[in-house]
Amino acid sequence: MRKIIVYIATSADGYIARPDGDFSWLNDPRYKNNYGFEEFVNSIDTVLWGRKTYEIGLKFGGKNLGMGPNVRNYVFSRTLPDKSAGTIEFVKESVKEFATRLRAQAGKDIWMMGGAAIIAAFLDAGEIDGFSIHVIPIFIGEGIPLVQPRHRSIPLRLLSTKAFEDGVVHLSYAVER
Repeated sequence: MRKIIVYIATSADGYIARPDGDFSWLNDPRYKNNYGFEEFVNSIDTVLWGRKTYEIGLKFGGKNLGMGPNVRNYVFSRTLPDKSAGTIEFVKESVKEFATRLRAQAGKDIWMMGGAAIIAAFLDAGEIDGFSIHVIPIFIGEGIPLVQPRHRSIPLRLLSTKAFEDGVVHLSYAVER
């Protein structure tokens, strides 16, 4: 069965971006290592986006969002157009229905790009299989957390860790069912 994996970077204090959505702290020259990104991209054929993350992605990658023409992109939004555009399909159905339908299709794993609200919605629906988190050695003090705050308790099982010479640490977790 296809897995839905959150592949993401956070600051050491757990934020994916500053309060205004800025993530320029990720572009520091010392953090331009590959960290296994190419291998991960080769393991997926689908990307899931929340509306805000999608709009930021458009600024950087254009209509294919930098993933290429063979990667399907699904954007969850109540405010974007209903019709598909290129490799982008807009989704308004429930997370559970969508994930069930998507997992039933043949294909590679699925990248949950984010942001915090869509990650939380998929977690709450029991539709995240794992997290691949690169912790960047910087505190940004405030911002958008990895997962939108709600009252929840989701146990994780550590699969692996890897420390890089520049201080970045990769954590791989499975979501316990």
